[in-house]
Amino acid sequence: MTGRAVVIGAGHYLPERVVPNAEFEATLDTSDEWIRTRSGIERRHFAAEGETTATMATEAARAALADAGVDADDIDTVIVATSTPDLVFPSVATMVQAAIGMKRGFAFDLQAVCAGFVFAMANANALMLSGQARRVLVIGAETFSSILDWSDRSTCVLFGDGAGALVLELQEGAGTSADRGILGTDLNSDGQYRDLLYVDGGVATRKGGKVRMQGNLVFRHAVEKLAETAGAALQNAGLTAQDVDWIVPHQANIRIIQGTARRMGLPMDKVVVTVQDHGNTSAASIPLALSVAHERGQIRPGQLLVTEAIGGGLAWGSVILRW
Repeated sequence: MTGRAVVIGAGHYLPERVVPNAEFEATLDTSDEWIRTRSGIERRHFAAEGETTATMATEAARAALADAGVDADDIDTVIVATSTPDLVFPSVATMVQAAIGMKRGFAFDLQAVCAGFVFAMANANALMLSGQARRVLVIGAETFSSILDWSDRSTCVLFGDGAGALVLELQEGAGTSADRGILGTDLNSDGQYRDLLYVDGGVATRKGGKVRMQGNLVFRHAVEKLAETAGAALQNAGLTAQDVDWIVPHQANIRIIQGTARRMGLPMDKVVVTVQDHGNTSAASIPLALSVAHERGQIRPGQLLVTEAIGGGLAWGSVILRW
């Protein structure tokens, strides 16, 4: 028998404020058509005053726990993937731990920008297979509206806020690719591309920063690297693209999503797409998409999913998961 990290619950949270593309027309040289054509985004959610990454992560965590039918004290570990924490320290994860009433185990944040949730899932899987945790709450949460340059039409129209969460439980499998749970992972980074997508400030520089991106260059890297990492993770699991029921990609740009699916030889009707409603929520985008698809019955137990993402660093990776 082989241990597998199996999803037993999913949940998400989105701020009440919905911002349609048309809202940007009053302050920027842009239009709803321009944004839709280039990104596929129609609207996004922005956090309200006093609403933070930790508060959104907590709501997503509560929803996932309820879906799983477990209590906070049943959880051994909380991992939060985020690039927009409330404070320098303590971690968002420990804030969530306290907010849900979890008084045991351990909690920590992980930062790999848009690839953060994939990295967090791979780390959760490793902790579980090594015997350090039996149940792990994995959360992606972002308040990207706090680091956007509202005069830069190439970036500020792309991002949104929100949170998504999964509860993973260690279960026994047969050791084959038919098992439920995480079947394969692939993680990568290459720091030579740091200037393609970054925030131009931080604690050590003693200045606040905003998102800066060379969109065309990021696009070129994204399609190639995402298809490659998905292929590598599938190979690690002893599977091929033809075994895949759903691609659940990082929701950054519809063109990247379409290009990756083409490279993998899969049709768009096998891709979960939420970018039109949420925009790019960075580390929150994959768990948001998973939770939404789960909620509407789009993905079902036993189906094979590929999740893949790329973000600043550059950092990219994928997880193969049987739901």
